[in-house]
Amino acid sequence: MTSAQLGKVFRTETKKWLDGRPVVLVFHRASPGEMITLQHLNKMSAAQLQAWTTEHRDSLKLVDSDQDVLAIVESTPGAIGLVDVRSVTDRVKIVHVDGKLPMEDGYLPH
Repeated sequence: MTSAQLGKVFRTETKKWLDGRPVVLVFHRASPGEMITLQHLNKMSAAQLQAWTTEHRDSLKLVDSDQDVLAIVESTPGAIGLVDVRSVTDRVKIVHVDGKLPMEDGYLPH
């Protein structure tokens, strides 16, 4: 997936995956790293992202921890979320962004 495609997913412009499943966005509401990544992908300031999150709160699942994000992504077809790379388990698929994986130079939000 390209960063442009991922940005469309995270801006709720892409509402369905290619297989027809609805996109379900899951975010850790208090994670500064995730917010920086979302700002980068969505090309928004912190204030713009906060306003966008409030505006789209009905189409987002906001949870209290990376573990909650992973649990929902694992159990919900079509769900996608952001977590700290150290929280990732082998029970979810990591999205390649622009052909890169986390910890590779050039992976978001770098």
